[in-house]
Amino acid sequence: MNAPVRFQSLTVSGLEISAGNTIIVRDVAFTLAQGRPVTLLGASGSGKSLVAHAIMGSLPSGLSARGVIKLDDQDLLAGSPAQTRARWGRTIAILPQEPWLALDPTMRIEGQVGEVHRHLHGRGSAEALKSTHADLTEVGLGDRTQAYPHELSGGMCQRAAIAVTHAAGASLLIADEPTKGLDAALRASVVERLRREVDQGRLLLTITHDIEVAAALGGMIGIMLDGALVEFGPAAELLERPRHDYARTLIAADPARWATPALPPAGEPVVSASGLAKRFGERVLFDDLDIAVRGGEIVAIVGPSGCGKTTIGNILLGLVQADRGAVQRASGIAPIRFQKLYQDPPAAFAPHQTLRQGLGDLLKLHGLPWFQVEASMGRFGLGQDLLDRRPSEVSGGELQRFAILRALLLDPIFLFADEATSRLDPVSQKQVFKVLVEAVRERGLGLLLVTHEAALAKKLASRILQLPT
Repeated sequence: MNAPVRFQSLTVSGLEISAGNTIIVRDVAFTLAQGRPVTLLGASGSGKSLVAHAIMGSLPSGLSARGVIKLDDQDLLAGSPAQTRARWGRTIAILPQEPWLALDPTMRIEGQVGEVHRHLHGRGSAEALKSTHADLTEVGLGDRTQAYPHELSGGMCQRAAIAVTHAAGASLLIADEPTKGLDAALRASVVERLRREVDQGRLLLTITHDIEVAAALGGMIGIMLDGALVEFGPAAELLERPRHDYARTLIAADPARWATPALPPAGEPVVSASGLAKRFGERVLFDDLDIAVRGGEIVAIVGPSGCGKTTIGNILLGLVQADRGAVQRASGIAPIRFQKLYQDPPAAFAPHQTLRQGLGDLLKLHGLPWFQVEASMGRFGLGQDLLDRRPSEVSGGELQRFAILRALLLDPIFLFADEATSRLDPVSQKQVFKVLVEAVRERGLGLLLVTHEAALAKKLASRILQLPT
């Protein structure tokens, strides 16, 4: 078994990414060196992930890259497709933004980590199994090695994907939103894990909207806006004294600085439950739990990853059956007005259908006019050009905003938002919650919010339900 090659630097200069004749990322330049990671911050759709995929050689169909990307003296854009694929996992590994798409739904997570050790590194079965269990234990999944992805929470799937990526041991690690959907303790442990990768000599490029993560990783930070790198500098200096107007706006949009919304008195319960109990196997998630969400109020559920937050919302919607307890929904209300925003937006969209077609089918089914879509897109900061793309051809943050827009078109009386803004940068997050709070205030919407962000819950929620570990 050969020791992995350690490269000294990644140099990007004059990088341009185009869709046909349309340039969507332009003139990006930076250097990433051993011991000095680079983190890209910016709005959803600003081009951060496209830069990462250009480096990886995995741009979506229809997009092309020009410029120079060098790993030491290797020009990554000059090689053949076969040479590019040969680097995947061995030289460059990417932790993708959506664990839903990164994990094989037909394999237990032990097998997914184990095959990296066996087939990529040539380890024997016993050694591979030992390494696999060490990797999964380190990300807090030592007791879930036999689980399939659908049996794990969104945060657990993210940690499983981190274990797979770490097992690859590539010289250049690209982490695309590695901490989304994770509670504070797990977020800190992932950042520490990434720091250790840097200490072990790996090059690290991280894409995130989490300013605390960027600060903790240190090194260099780049701010992207509308496909351009508008500011680049040492992490502490840039976060303390940002020069560009957007950089200052981004840093100032932390949820801890938001104003608390003024909501009218809450109305009658739109959904409630009493005596709920649920277990998976031998594990008890909750027992004898009572919860109610009233019209015109925001209720937040907080707690560590895997503690049952999503399960409670799914029970209220009738998507999951409780082992014990009763659920009451407001009578005389069409089921379509009880809506869910999924943590992983690709799970909520047909992958081969354009967004225009998907939204059009929904409007036709419910007799709604198209102008409502165009009016809503403006409020969510979504360009009309995105309508003719498939879900995989827009950013995770843009797709999540489409999911929220689609749910509100149906005038819900109850909305279960499961980490609904975990993919959004602080500016976009603030913009989206402004729209959601307006719906709560003006329509009497009952909003159940699952979040790992304590500051966000404290600012927005009328009541907070704290679940134990």
